[in-house]
Amino acid sequence: MTKKICGFCGAAESEENPILTGGDAKICKTCVTAAYRMMSVPEQAKFKAMDIGEFSPKSLKEILDGYVIGQEEAKKTFAIAVYNHYKRIFRQHEIEDENEIAKSNVLLIGPTGSGKTLMAQTLARYLNVPIAIADATSLTEAGYVGEDVENILTKLLQNAGGDIKKAERGIVFIDEIDKISRLGENRSITRDVSGEGVQQALLKIIEGAQVNITPRGGRKHPQQDYVPMDTTDILFVCGGAFDGLEDIIARRLGKNALGFAQSKNAVAADRKSLIGEAEPDDLVHYGLIPELIGRLHVIATLKELEVEDLTRIMTEPKNALLKQYQKLFAIDGAKLTFEEDAIRAIAKQAIKRKTGARGLRSILEKVTCDSMYELPELEGYEVVINADCVQNREKPLYVKLAREKKSA
Repeated sequence: MTKKICGFCGAAESEENPILTGGDAKICKTCVTAAYRMMSVPEQAKFKAMDIGEFSPKSLKEILDGYVIGQEEAKKTFAIAVYNHYKRIFRQHEIEDENEIAKSNVLLIGPTGSGKTLMAQTLARYLNVPIAIADATSLTEAGYVGEDVENILTKLLQNAGGDIKKAERGIVFIDEIDKISRLGENRSITRDVSGEGVQQALLKIIEGAQVNITPRGGRKHPQQDYVPMDTTDILFVCGGAFDGLEDIIARRLGKNALGFAQSKNAVAADRKSLIGEAEPDDLVHYGLIPELIGRLHVIATLKELEVEDLTRIMTEPKNALLKQYQKLFAIDGAKLTFEEDAIRAIAKQAIKRKTGARGLRSILEKVTCDSMYELPELEGYEVVINADCVQNREKPLYVKLAREKKSA
């Protein structure tokens, strides 16, 4: 008598591993057990974009350290928030009780070019989860000219390759959140469709709700098919520069101080460190509605970058700007060298323009413009850029490289 063979794993029947038959189908005890375990685990554990056991807040911060220079406290706070968010999704079922962990969204406050968007992009790429980046200034209340808030979720679904389950575990980064602040603390009498109206529209999706979105984006109309998306497990990260928030904090600290001298000292405190003292009440005074602030539980502040920070940003990270330009030159057989004073001059220009790290590339483009134009003819040369090339737009120094002797 021939032994039965499992149609799933190909194992032969034995006393320890009997095989069930039904019609032409055959399945062994091992496969039945595996199928039962797979079908009985909670829904949260079925989809797993990453192995939660492989990372920790420390390891996430180490990843950020490779791409984001400085901002130690902000990176630590953000790493903890991301870790807790995915632990809540994938491991909450490990302890069976009546307590349910609520979602914690993140608000990043810092000047332009300080690394807010880069932090979110870096961890999304490392954790292999989709991310959608939206500009709050382009959003309007539903029914008005502009982009609907739900279109952010459409971008997330598209970046997830149409996989709704993967999109529901993704990250949404809303930049320029400070630009939709209302003009006063009181409710607007007239309709504010691009400020307070957008904040109200964001409340629903940030808190966690079933939202009907259009797969291809655009305006909703009755004939269009909708895709339901649950935003409960989507991590929302909002970022903004909040220019002028220091004045609000300074007034609060000044009012709380006793005596004229102390009040003057409080207001005259280092403005660059005042942003770290931001509290929810300060954001209400700035123009965010309390309901929105209440849904952004984790607040991390990023400091304004100094010359030393910008020089490190150009040279140290894994994808540093100077390394990118050196590679561009190397492809054409040329060597690009930046002297130390040139790097510092570029950093000082970025600070003067108040563009942060985001403005470094435009400065480098101008500095290397002439050399780039002649680059195909510079094979075998070293292009040396010094401070005069940055400050006075002088032409770089071209040095003929010695040819390496070929070994016999």
